[in-house]
Amino acid sequence: MILDADIKQQLAQYLKMMEGDVLLKVSAGEDKVSRDMLSLVDELATMSSRIKVEHAELERTPSFSVNRIGEDTGVVFAGIPLGHEFTSLVLALLQVSGRPPKVDKNVIEQVKKIEDELHFESYISLSCQNCPEVVQALNLMSVLNPNITHTMIDGAAFKEEVESKNILAVPTVYLNGEPFTNGRKTIEEILAELGSGPDASEFADKDPFDVLVVGGGPAGASAAIYAARKGIRTGIVAERFGGQILDTAAIENFISVTRTEGPKLAASLEEHVKDYNIDVMNLVRAKRLEKKDLIEIELENGAVLKSKSVILSTGARWRNIGVPGEAEFRNKGVAYCPHCDGPLFEGKDVAVVGGGNSGIEAAIDLAGIVNHVTVLEFAPELKADSVLQDRLYSLPNVTVVTNAQTKEITGTDSVNGITYIDRDTEDEHHIELAGVFVQIGLVPNTDWLGDSVERNKFGEIVVDKRGATNVPGVFAAGDCSDSPYKQIIISMGSGATASLSAFDYLVRN
Repeated sequence: MILDADIKQQLAQYLKMMEGDVLLKVSAGEDKVSRDMLSLVDELATMSSRIKVEHAELERTPSFSVNRIGEDTGVVFAGIPLGHEFTSLVLALLQVSGRPPKVDKNVIEQVKKIEDELHFESYISLSCQNCPEVVQALNLMSVLNPNITHTMIDGAAFKEEVESKNILAVPTVYLNGEPFTNGRKTIEEILAELGSGPDASEFADKDPFDVLVVGGGPAGASAAIYAARKGIRTGIVAERFGGQILDTAAIENFISVTRTEGPKLAASLEEHVKDYNIDVMNLVRAKRLEKKDLIEIELENGAVLKSKSVILSTGARWRNIGVPGEAEFRNKGVAYCPHCDGPLFEGKDVAVVGGGNSGIEAAIDLAGIVNHVTVLEFAPELKADSVLQDRLYSLPNVTVVTNAQTKEITGTDSVNGITYIDRDTEDEHHIELAGVFVQIGLVPNTDWLGDSVERNKFGEIVVDKRGATNVPGVFAAGDCSDSPYKQIIISMGSGATASLSAFDYLVRN
């Protein structure tokens, strides 16, 4: 039995939603993964009369494809899609059976219009919370367009293939045999990378907004909802809806919710925003802000949006160390997400740069997977909470080095070591390892603002207690502002504050 009783009960309800018959073509060997995959496929077949099974020779073994009867759909799972990928399997069964996807009609039309032959391969880890979005997007594209195929490849089941391609970050997507993209991507983002992004002409006829929110994370979603509830014309511009929390695994400090995951919270935020009359403009990045009679926001695609007030909630991104080798070996041993990429370093030695909460949490997680973890902290002592430090020091395969200034990340095709300077003795040390996880905090996404709005020396937007900037009608909220604490719940509160202040500004002006 691969599926436990609770999962089978939930699955049975989903399988009742299948609208047509589905054929699973299975390519299996004598290995344990093949045996477990066969057990899963057999369980699926016993749970629904709509699921048929046929043994076949596929490109990879073990693998199975999900097809319409008499037609190869192009959806293949190489390995066993459990863990975070179980939802990908369920959706594939439903969509191949004819169940309509919950996707914008414009997106569906974009996919159907693709005329090129596109053969995608995504390399994933079953513990990666970012991978399912990519897998599900590519599967859906394969279901909608006969010119497109997609194979999900579990890196743990196909280690030799992953190592031969030197894949050290997931998800990694290949297109027609060549590297295509890395990291979490929505179907809209994938289409944009294929050359089907939003054009400036799509924004040409938009009337001025009362409130325009720039950024689609927790602060931006909160601001947009509070504005829309006032009945005023509200728009939201987002490079990717959800922002940083899309890359967050466990969230345990969001009050009233004991535990959730970033992607799940992001989906809830987007669903809540769509309940209101909010013009959501996704996959577009702001380029310039200028205060005229109205406030103008120019986008990178050349479009210009106008609004009576603006709320900046562009969030932050991982801070880079800024040493030689970091950029060169990104996704080749330099990583920023231990939950996603940790399993690729199983049995190897790695370093974590950063001794704050995120760094120590990363080291604790990695210690359960890799051979050895070295924590490098610039300061004389770790900055993480004492409960995390206690847990860290209880682990036998972790070394902590304080007063360590990272000098260089070394390697050839991929990372092979890290060099640091002992700030007490000024001695230089080199550690041989396979991966470096950078966890040294965040940098605000405010470079595009230039001098248009006051920022502090860290690049954070300076705001007052109402969220107002030095520019009348421009407000800011969340991690891009100079709020001393960067937390989801604080970002949401500051988004609401900025929105109420923007409404007050509109009433008074």
